[in-house]
Amino acid sequence: MTVARERPHLAVISVGSNIEPDKYLERARQILAAETRLLSTSDIIETAPVGFQDQPDFLNAAYLVETELARDAFNGYLKAVEDRLGRVRGAIKSGPRTIDLDLVLWDGELLTDDYYRYSYVSTPVDQVLRSAGVALPPTRRNA
Repeated sequence: MTVARERPHLAVISVGSNIEPDKYLERARQILAAETRLLSTSDIIETAPVGFQDQPDFLNAAYLVETELARDAFNGYLKAVEDRLGRVRGAIKSGPRTIDLDLVLWDGELLTDDYYRYSYVSTPVDQVLRSAGVALPPTRRNA
């Protein structure tokens, strides 16, 4: 019996860290490059924390990858990579972290309004999409 494989999916991941951020952004990139097909990476930007303010600034980026995992499985995979990189999920949701890997786009479908709310998400995401020749998400329309 053969198991049907998923067709390759395009995923855009928003990446952030404020605990040894240079180290952890690079380590996350290395893991994703080894375990998925890394197609594009954005420049790294420095941003002030959102929510809980008493913490260091963040470094943020975005990675465009191709994977054969289904969306739920890939999202679980990203959480497992966070765990491998020492991510601790504490009482303060927006608190300091070694790495944050959030799935933003899946096969062109925008999965979170954070893209419209935060430039630390949209700026790197737009950059990886442009560099790969992938269409940008639609501009938000006011109702």
